Amino acid sequence: MLSMGFIEDIEAILESTPAKRQTALFSATIPRAIRQLASRYMHDPQEIIIEQEQLTVAAIEQRAILVHQNDKLSALTRLLEMEEISQALVFVRTRAQTGSISNALVSRGFQAEPLSGDLSQETREQVLNRFRQQQIQVLIATDVAARGLDIDDISHVFNYDLPLDPEVYVHRIGRTGRAGKTGIAITLLSPNEYSRLRKIEHIAGTKIAQVEIPTPDAILQRREEQLLERMRVWLRRSRYQRESEIIQTLVDEGHDPLDLAAAALKMARSEEKQRPIGNVRKMHGRKMSSTATRHKPVARESRGRADGPSHETGMVRMRLNKGKNDGIRPNDVVGAIASCAEIPGHSIGRITIKEKQTFVDIPDVSAAKVLAKSGNYIIHRQRINIVRS
Repeated sequence: MLSMGFIEDIEAILESTPAKRQTALFSATIPRAIRQLASRYMHDPQEIIIEQEQLTVAAIEQRAILVHQNDKLSALTRLLEMEEISQALVFVRTRAQTGSISNALVSRGFQAEPLSGDLSQETREQVLNRFRQQQIQVLIATDVAARGLDIDDISHVFNYDLPLDPEVYVHRIGRTGRAGKTGIAITLLSPNEYSRLRKIEHIAGTKIAQVEIPTPDAILQRREEQLLERMRVWLRRSRYQRESEIIQTLVDEGHDPLDLAAAALKMARSEEKQRPIGNVRKMHGRKMSSTATRHKPVARESRGRADGPSHETGMVRMRLNKGKNDGIRPNDVVGAIASCAEIPGHSIGRITIKEKQTFVDIPDVSAAKVLAKSGNYIIHRQRINIVRS
């Protein structure tokens, strides 16, 4: 409640209570702000601490991955592909990160939404309901916005940034491993956060295993395994009569059945082009060195100008005539373009919001559709024009 801005209300209530009273304070943690509040309004209090040998529950498997700060988004997308995730909660430090990271994940085909203090209470409840109903797989949240979040089916908690307070870490990972289930907590650890992790281990009384980031080859193998499993499911169901008729037409035209199957799989895998594997620099201990892969680094910020050509192959950079001064946010851009131009939201690439204008990467194949709707996009009751940058 203190973090959410209720300190003045709490003080007003306490100042209105009679001088002769009995006051009890219960708190799972006692950070400095709460201790200062207690010392101001409590007289010679008796402190009772209920200790336990280990603050973090045994049902949660804890891991840490050492990664460069600028490579965290790429690392997160790799983990989201490799882990068996029912639902995941990703903790970030700032409200701005909730929007930018969720937008980046959506553009790569993940069902993600932000949860931050910028949302109205009504919008917050709508987001949480979608998460509870598993319409959202990944929720990007700040510590303040996640207060009171009580959902039993969260399989993973990701610490995109380590909290400054070790006890906050304990509360974060406690969002998984509930209702008798096991959970996994993974921390993306930049080199300058290394000492903070050791402090968390000391306070929590646990050892956090340091593991390696999944390799591109492992991710490609995972994708193929998932594709084969989906194929086996459909073969067991035998619900493809119309598709069989289409294949028979092509067989009658002289095409080899194996060639037809390969072509069909090629079409089925076309969505993988929207999920390029971001580059992550290899870390040796606490030292960093750059290693190249055959996959282009799409998850980090472009070093080129925002108004220049797109840095991704097959994408076209476009410019909107509204920006930060007009209250434009990444999710607004994705929603408006996807709904009005009738293109998949996950196909939209990098978004850069300036003070008076916004730049967005659009797949080349969708460029004409997006431009054709220029002037019809509405964001915050504002009509938006879009042109090639």
